[in-house]
Amino acid sequence: MELPDAALEGTGITPEWAKLEVAVALYRDRLADMGRAAKIAGLSRLRFQHELGKRGVTIDFGVEDLRKDIETLRSLGLL
Repeated sequence: MELPDAALEGTGITPEWAKLEVAVALYRDRLADMGRAAKIAGLSRLRFQHELGKRGVTIDFGVEDLRKDIETLRSLGLL
């Protein structure tokens, strides 16, 4: 996504801030999953989760997510 500098001039909005806001909106509206939204924002998943929390956006963590996490923990020998 490219934003012309002239379009942002005088707004106090940075391209980084705009990317984060778009990513949060896409995740909140279930148009992007966590990984994709974090990538759009240019952040790690953990940092993106922190940003979601600051904005009061709930994290969608379903049964399938839990199964994947359990599989990962088992493959690492932690379960």
